[in-house]
Amino acid sequence: MSQTMSRALPQPLPHPVPQQAHRPVHRRLPVRRILCVLPLAAVAVWVLQHRSLIGSGARQMLTANPWWLLVAVATTGFGWVAVSFARQGAVLERLPARRLFATQFAAGAANHLLPSGIGASAVNIRFMTGCGLTAARSSAALALYFLAEGVTRVGLLAVLFLAFPEALRLGPVLPDRSGSLVVAAVAAAVVLLLVGLALIRPVRRLARTFLGTALSDARAVHRRPSRALALWGGSLAFPLLQASGLVAVALALELEVRPPHVLLAYLAATAVASLVPSPGGIGSVEAALVLALVAAGAQIEAATSAVLAYRFITVWLPLVPGALVLAALVRAKIV
Repeated sequence: MSQTMSRALPQPLPHPVPQQAHRPVHRRLPVRRILCVLPLAAVAVWVLQHRSLIGSGARQMLTANPWWLLVAVATTGFGWVAVSFARQGAVLERLPARRLFATQFAAGAANHLLPSGIGASAVNIRFMTGCGLTAARSSAALALYFLAEGVTRVGLLAVLFLAFPEALRLGPVLPDRSGSLVVAAVAAAVVLLLVGLALIRPVRRLARTFLGTALSDARAVHRRPSRALALWGGSLAFPLLQASGLVAVALALELEVRPPHVLLAYLAATAVASLVPSPGGIGSVEAALVLALVAAGAQIEAATSAVLAYRFITVWLPLVPGALVLAALVRAKIV
């Protein structure tokens, strides 16, 4: 009887196991929140490591002409506008203008956390893929932008060298045979790249596919005058605005170097510093700019002061706001 009653009574259902217990650990972690915080943490570490340079740049600005410093700040802001135009000109699709500008501002912060522009490139590829472009076309647009920016930068450098052939006196500031060593290193890197492309079949296939996509997109972009104008106009304006910022700082500190010579010094120094894969050019850009200004006729103490003040305006001042914008873009799933 008791056995029959026990069978008739409903058996208690087993307690459901929480679904979260079966989820992998990486899915339970707030990955996007962690990604939002990472740029701020990285910037905090970077600021602590370079606090002496930041302090030196800030002290130099206290004795400078504030109006010329405001001009340097303005050229820095217009530089992000120029990059936005160039990025838009590299693709056929219309990109949202406000998000594009915010992405360039945030990319500046990311660029100073990873070497050789990897941070800015990653942010821009994420932004373009989020706008509907494929990864291949996003990479092709990035390559087209770098090509246009490199061509215009080298063109400006060549024009200024021809116009002011005696502007840079490199003999007193560089050791013997340093120029030939740089040329030899660049030539060796190009040869190694070509050999790698020729011998490794997967790399060769990938390069062929990428070049096909890039050439097709480049032809399509140049069939539309508005896109071609944005691409080449923005690529030309960006280094001019950057160099003009250094000219404004030199005038603010009364550096005894003619403005065209400062322009030439900036373009030559950044071309050399780009060969060193440091995050945001930290260290390499400062050293190259100081040497270039000394070669243009400045005293080394005055050149160092101008470079520190210039880097404070263009790098250190926008770094924390740029990291905040980057975190907001990551949280909003724009990048």
